[in-house]
Amino acid sequence: MVPEAPLEETETGLVPAGEGWFVLNARKSRWRHREGRGERLPLEGEMEFAQVGVSLYVLAPGEPIGMYHWEADQEDFLVLSGEPRLIIEGEERRLRPWDFVHCPAGTKHMIVGAGDAPCVVVAVGAREHQAGGGWSGYAVDEAALRHGAGVEQETTEADEAYVRFPDPEPTRYLEGWLPG
Repeated sequence: MVPEAPLEETETGLVPAGEGWFVLNARKSRWRHREGRGERLPLEGEMEFAQVGVSLYVLAPGEPIGMYHWEADQEDFLVLSGEPRLIIEGEERRLRPWDFVHCPAGTKHMIVGAGDAPCVVVAVGAREHQAGGGWSGYAVDEAALRHGAGVEQETTEADEAYVRFPDPEPTRYLEGWLPG
């Protein structure tokens, strides 16, 4: 029998604090604010899930989830609200609520908040090939650069790609981030 994981109350919200199953309300959880990249709720808490990463993002217009990149594993996104912009393999697409984006391994991509209101996006990424080098890379792309989500020189180093962003700060959920 798999035990229930405990939830730990921190000064910025609840966090899963052990192995096992759990139920976590996004509005009561500990979020992370990263200036220029919006709000992120890593749903796994302190212990990374072994097989997939799952995060909820709230992005204001112009805020990217990250930098234009590819990964050795698939990554998928579901838009819950708003109209973010998808930059994928050098193309741009406007997304709408309930659009699902599938990025097979090796697909260069990024999502940037757009429109006139914040957007909410669920991101799920496999972790089969994360260990070791060559797991991901950041590619130069004109559209990504134009929307503040690009690197000027290709790299496989996350620290280089994200140098312009400050470290994330733990924060409580603020009313209005999520619809409904």
